[in-house]
Amino acid sequence: MTKSKKKTLDLIALASIPFIMVLGNSMLIPILPQIKKELDITQFQVSLVITVFSFSAAVMIPLYGYLSDRFGRKKIIIPSLFLFAVGGLVAGLSTWLLQEQVAYWTMIAGRVIQGIGAAGTAPITMALVGDIFKGGSQSKALGLIEATNGLGKVVSPILGTLIAMMFVWFAPFFAFSILCVLSLVALAFFVKEPPLTTTPPKFKEYIQSVIQIFKKEGRWLISTFFVGTIGLFVLFGVLFYLSDILETKYQINGLTKGYILAVPLLAMAATSYITGRLIKKNFPLMKILIVSGLLLMTGALIPLMFLDQLIILVSLLALNGVGTGLALPCINSFITGSVDKSKRGMITSLYGSVRFGGVALGPPIFGWLMTMESWILFGSNVVLVVIAIVWTLWAIQVKNKGGKGDGSQIEEENQTSFTWKRLALSKNE
Repeated sequence: MTKSKKKTLDLIALASIPFIMVLGNSMLIPILPQIKKELDITQFQVSLVITVFSFSAAVMIPLYGYLSDRFGRKKIIIPSLFLFAVGGLVAGLSTWLLQEQVAYWTMIAGRVIQGIGAAGTAPITMALVGDIFKGGSQSKALGLIEATNGLGKVVSPILGTLIAMMFVWFAPFFAFSILCVLSLVALAFFVKEPPLTTTPPKFKEYIQSVIQIFKKEGRWLISTFFVGTIGLFVLFGVLFYLSDILETKYQINGLTKGYILAVPLLAMAATSYITGRLIKKNFPLMKILIVSGLLLMTGALIPLMFLDQLIILVSLLALNGVGTGLALPCINSFITGSVDKSKRGMITSLYGSVRFGGVALGPPIFGWLMTMESWILFGSNVVLVVIAIVWTLWAIQVKNKGGKGDGSQIEEENQTSFTWKRLALSKNE
């Protein structure tokens, strides 16, 4: 097998992980109203089906990041995929065999188990991609990972609706487990992890070194964390909103509902893929695209304060998806290239943790804001995105010094991080 084909198989196996993980939430969004009806629960309780998964993942991710830096990425990802599968079985069996409130709380327990498993998958995969791919190919690989994440979001509403229609409303929980096993096998057999090149530090030393990274790089690093969190907070919040009003206001359900939910996600996935292929290691361009993406999100959210026609609503949410797709691959490249390999697992895991935090908060907060006027619902999100724009402009400072290259000299210099003053690469990089 040629090296090129091996890299392709590696990337396919790795990309399957974020694809499956995103199904953990997105595939359930179109059936949330049915879960609410079947289990006789409140709007807040049904939002917890998304929130507890994301919150438990957010709590566990930093621990998995440390363990992946100390023991290796695959040793964390494979057991985590298995745990995700087990959580799906618990949630599915509970809704199948138990009655209403007992079924609900057992399902919530299964979702917590799934979240704990998810914590050791997609974020650690991002670090593993950073270990395997270098230079411009790293940005392309990360762009594909983000696009696959987006593709999972595109397919999942349709897939979740289709599985529920073909079998039974709780069948998507079992689908998670089957897909996890397939991804686990692909990772185990196709991906060869680079060996650890240094002796992992003790936990106390490790935490101190991570603290030092944030002391040195916190100005821009925290800003990128905030942008990634806000992007997914808005995305999952508007999907929760759209899923609810499609049924309650427009009486749209079934596959038609799944197709409509997929539109903004398709816009995000396509944009993420193109962005990842274009940016390479061009950090000035990345900053421009992050700000441009946030501006597009703002431009999409402001009209939603006053307009509620379905075609306009879906079109504006698609524009919001384009904005998210511009920003997230650039954020991924900044963060994945920000630290030495020995700390990469922790930093990417912390980033994954705050991203999951955004996903966790989106549905319940949007559910609460949906009881108010539209201008409050979307206006509050406009404020958050504007804060992200200002923070990005202030915190991420990049220069174009000229010269040529693919950006690999950063790693060759064995720097522990890109300080906000040293992010200086050619536009051709």
